[in-house]
Amino acid sequence: MKRVLLINPNSTASMTESMLASARSVAPHVAFTGWTSTDGPPAIQGEADGKLAEPPLLELVTRAGADFDGIIIGCFDDTGLAAANGIAGCPVIGIGQAAFTMAMLRGLPFSVVTTLSVSVPVIEQNIRGYGLTPWMRRVRASELSVLETEDESDAAMGRIADEASLAVAQDGCGCIILGCGGMSRLAEAVRSRVSVPVLDGVEAAARLIGALG
Repeated sequence: MKRVLLINPNSTASMTESMLASARSVAPHVAFTGWTSTDGPPAIQGEADGKLAEPPLLELVTRAGADFDGIIIGCFDDTGLAAANGIAGCPVIGIGQAAFTMAMLRGLPFSVVTTLSVSVPVIEQNIRGYGLTPWMRRVRASELSVLETEDESDAAMGRIADEASLAVAQDGCGCIILGCGGMSRLAEAVRSRVSVPVLDGVEAAARLIGALG
């Protein structure tokens, strides 16, 4: 069985557990382990938080050594992804990268519904860096914080679903991408309220890394 490490670059352990549950639900043939970066910020919201989170994240990537067949970086900003690929002894993918790639492979132009406005420029820059700008329609902020996405309340889900519905109506997108690892637990609820496919980065990363030889 393939061994995959999911690293949460923020220090919120409950988010690590919710991402692990999502990954295991779609790739039961993979043995997932979750590590939380206890020296990272509680949430990664924008470029400044990403810079703080990267050094302890890379320490965990180094510590993983040859014990795993793949690593998932569980932050939609793909924090430290390029540097991690340079030091890891196995494939490393980010959940943002995986979601964008999955949309492209399915031939679906996408809009992203993320957390706060401060995260939008980072995500847009990543999409440009991956060469996927032609597939992007818009990156939208729900103005929910990362930690608020951990709340499974109707209010949190409703705000994400409302923004996703606006994207479908206004952006000409063929799918919605949920732009935060913490939104993974809300994916099914959002799918029930949106008329186009809803892609979750954690699920996408689990499927893609499970398919790698």
